[in-house]
Amino acid sequence: MSEPTRVIIVTGGASGIGLAISAGLLADGHAVTVMDASADAVANARESLPGAHVVHGDVTRPDDCAGVVAETMARFGGVGVLINNAGIGVSALRDDAELRLPSIEELTPEIYHRFLDVNVVGPVNMTRACIGHMKAAGWGRIVNNTTSYLTMHRLQPYGATKSALESISAVWAKELDGTGVTVNVVVPGGPTDTPFVKEIGIPREKMLRPEVMLPPVRWLIGEAANGLTGRRFVAGHWDTRLDPAAAAAKCARSIAWPELTGDVVWGR
Repeated sequence: MSEPTRVIIVTGGASGIGLAISAGLLADGHAVTVMDASADAVANARESLPGAHVVHGDVTRPDDCAGVVAETMARFGGVGVLINNAGIGVSALRDDAELRLPSIEELTPEIYHRFLDVNVVGPVNMTRACIGHMKAAGWGRIVNNTTSYLTMHRLQPYGATKSALESISAVWAKELDGTGVTVNVVVPGGPTDTPFVKEIGIPREKMLRPEVMLPPVRWLIGEAANGLTGRRFVAGHWDTRLDPAAAAAKCARSIAWPELTGDVVWGR
């Protein structure tokens, strides 16, 4: 049985991982809105993604987010999938930041606010703009791109903001359980060959390809994943030789460190 056509919004969808996801889902026949804050990337995506609805918008601006959702609703008749992919990494500070890690002295409050705005508040803005429509329809998918645990413990402020998005994802998954809207996390699993990463000390040919994200995302927006929520998928471990459900089971775990709940002292 063929999968239904989905209406999908991909943030940061005009370059890197977002562009790979947008192109793949568009090729699958889905209706795709690409949102990106880079005017140059948007111009290029309008050429390279015929059929997509490509919008210049900033996830840190609630009005932009509401506008993109309204345009998507008007153009495609609904919105069923939100892929929160837009992000800012430390290469935006300087090209060698992955090798010469930013220190607390270098990371000003202004830098932290910028990273929090894009990597945490941005997904909140987009989810708030979409969630009412998804709940009304009784079906929806929220897929958040966080990062590997190694990066969360290694690289600031990027790691801190992505760990925040991971914990937010766990809260949303519980809050929305039973509504038909699921919340899951998909990460590449390692350095990925995109403009997001500059110098990291690994040859680019040995990095993951951005298309690695497509198999788990495709599976999550399908009927087989109905009701599955609160899970994290490491795309680099997805085994395309397996049936998708078996591949999903093999590379998934719960999001946001549930093993630490035993440490809580909840009253005496």
